[in-house]
Amino acid sequence: QVQPVESGGGLVQAGGSLRLSCAASGSIFSINAVGWYRQAPGKQREMVATITGLGKTNYADSVKGRFTISRDNAKNMAYLQMNSLKPEDTAVYYCNAQFRGIPSWYWGQGTQVTVSS
Repeated sequence: QVQPVESGGGLVQAGGSLRLSCAASGSIFSINAVGWYRQAPGKQREMVATITGLGKTNYADSVKGRFTISRDNAKNMAYLQMNSLKPEDTAVYYCNAQFRGIPSWYWGQGTQVTVSS
């Protein structure tokens, strides 16, 4: 029973920035590997960015150069910094997290990001 909690979504104009947070501070386990996913209305959920336990990052082509995934081990949190946002970035963003000591992955409930033109 481990569930990440996302925050930081909202409404932003095209070209603006948002930073999403994925919190696991209520867990006794430390956050390790993290993936950010998003799902727009009428579309399937897609991978946005991932970071491995060793810090290797990977990004969807659509966000490469604009988004940055990171972790803060001291706070037991992960982040998705989103810059130069576009209307097509509008979606519900989900954190999928793996914790040290637990082999399974856990989904958060999502946070809405809306980018206006």
